[in-house]
Amino acid sequence: MFQDFKLVDDRPVAIQVKEYVKRLIIKGALQADQKLPSTREMSGLLKVSRNTIIAAYEGLEDDGFTYAIPGKGNYVADMVGHLAADNGGADGSAAWQIDWKARMNEYAVSAVELDIMKQGIRAQKGTISFTSIAPDEHLFNLGDVKRAFMDRMAIEGQVLLNYGYAKGYKPLIDYLLRFMENKGVDISGKDMLITSGFTEGFDIVLSALRPSGRSGVAICENPTHHTAIKNLKLQGFEITGIPMEPDGIDVKQLEAVLQKYINRFDLAYLTPSYHNPTGIVMSPAKRSAVMKLMMRYQIPVIEDGFNEELRYSGAHVAPLIATAGQGNGVIYIGSLSKVLFPGLRVGWVLGDRALIDNLESIKRARSIHTSTIDQSILYQYLLNGNFDKYLKKARMEYKRKYELTKACCEAYLPEAQLSGDGGLHLFLTFPSDVNTHQLLEACTEQGVIFTPGDRFFLQEGEGTNTMRLGFSRVTDENIERGIQIIGKQVRRFLKSF
Repeated sequence: MFQDFKLVDDRPVAIQVKEYVKRLIIKGALQADQKLPSTREMSGLLKVSRNTIIAAYEGLEDDGFTYAIPGKGNYVADMVGHLAADNGGADGSAAWQIDWKARMNEYAVSAVELDIMKQGIRAQKGTISFTSIAPDEHLFNLGDVKRAFMDRMAIEGQVLLNYGYAKGYKPLIDYLLRFMENKGVDISGKDMLITSGFTEGFDIVLSALRPSGRSGVAICENPTHHTAIKNLKLQGFEITGIPMEPDGIDVKQLEAVLQKYINRFDLAYLTPSYHNPTGIVMSPAKRSAVMKLMMRYQIPVIEDGFNEELRYSGAHVAPLIATAGQGNGVIYIGSLSKVLFPGLRVGWVLGDRALIDNLESIKRARSIHTSTIDQSILYQYLLNGNFDKYLKKARMEYKRKYELTKACCEAYLPEAQLSGDGGLHLFLTFPSDVNTHQLLEACTEQGVIFTPGDRFFLQEGEGTNTMRLGFSRVTDENIERGIQIIGKQVRRFLKSF
């Protein structure tokens, strides 16, 4: 016994010793009322200092695993609730087995089926990956983040470490309300809920708007954000997709569908800026036309503020919620995750005050509140004026990469039609006889991966000749080399037909 103790470098030794002895007690290797080796003896057995053993034994007693008898030593406490030995088998592992897969409900089964991360490619080391549209962590200004953390902790650290409010951290809410007002949004009659990123906000909104007693019906762009498709389906919504044009959703087709199915739709989900996956920015004229249709047919709009800050050129285009004025028909879900620190998991829902009041209660029931520390760090970072400085640097770098990626696609993938006005990705459409799943298999063998575009379409079989290329985390050299490799495989495919 005690021969298998191994130290690791990154944890206090006394804690490692305490946890090691705990495991021996829990497994039954040390029995109730058995005397432990003396501190001097254990020091020799484990090859650590005697003071370390003394600290470990004190910790074991504090945790209720041992007890001390003055003048005699330390003994193993009688552990209550360890039933393994009574349940059959040496450790009881075979006594009570449940078939959890058989118990999973439709929601859980669907979640697995729609989980593209589980079905994704496991890239080998050195693979050129165009699958990510996350920000490049090399652009993060860590010094400013550390300063924001220290500044906020110095002001109210003890408060931040306690429970917060379901609605969110008020200083951040106030800041983001002004932030949205600066985008042209009329915030009168509106309020905000802080969430753990876009996905939680979207899920909460859907759960509130899902009709009782029947399936919900949603209308959206086709293709669209896969996470949105997944959550709409998990919440029981049927989805009708409207094709995209170079300047956004096909308004004529949208109007035709709304006229044909009057009173059918419970909500619309739209991404007007740097649309995922096409990268298209909806034109101002189309924004106005879409909003008039939604108002005429009284369809609430969930607006995804995806990548709205990554505008590389041209004038500011107001979000849909801004075009609604004092109207309350648009729910805006925002996040800085694709621009700034996705690890903080902070997003927001801006909408009618009565709606936010209900969403706050749903949020409280689900997760109590989003991490107050994360919210406060973001708030202080923004308050210190760091975001504008960071955004200027990020825009310059991503614009450069965008232009490089676009030029490489035009040079090495002339067969593809490109779309994407900014953001962190480009969308490519190939001739119909190019299957991008087959293309991906061929490219994977050559050390390059990308995201096939069909997962963003609503119907099976759509978009099989499309792909999304994320360039934000790929080096210049690999952007060119990777697209060259894709181009060679595309031409090989085309020659085979």
